[in-house]
Amino acid sequence: MTDPDEATCSLIKAVDLVGERWTFLVLREALAGAYRFSEFRARLGIASDVLAARLAKLVDSGLMTRRTYREPGQRPRDGYCLTEAGRQFNVVLCALQQWGDEHLPRTTSTVVYRAADGRPVRLRFVDDGGVVVPAGDVRPGPG
Repeated sequence: MTDPDEATCSLIKAVDLVGERWTFLVLREALAGAYRFSEFRARLGIASDVLAARLAKLVDSGLMTRRTYREPGQRPRDGYCLTEAGRQFNVVLCALQQWGDEHLPRTTSTVVYRAADGRPVRLRFVDDGGVVVPAGDVRPGPG
């Protein structure tokens, strides 16, 4: 680290934690309902050792937790469930997806819907009064 602020920068810490392709994809599948190792493996086509490492990192970081389950006639196995922090990561995934849909024209668009009524939703900056703020009018600063 060359910048002393890097040690405390939440953006750098977040990117260090989840900034790898497979980690994003594992979280995407977990948000879509996957929780078994075999489900992640089948949906993603990921090598078992890579998947095991990513799941261990997500558990260690508090984005997922292990829960034992047992199918009838089978031995107990670990399932991987999202924690509240993991469920909140949906905002990050949706923001990246929305950005990609708008700025990477060769990608396939995906619409995000409100679960209660099926209405499409979009991510936006909103001030504490509920007013949408254009992205160009937002600046980072010390909190």
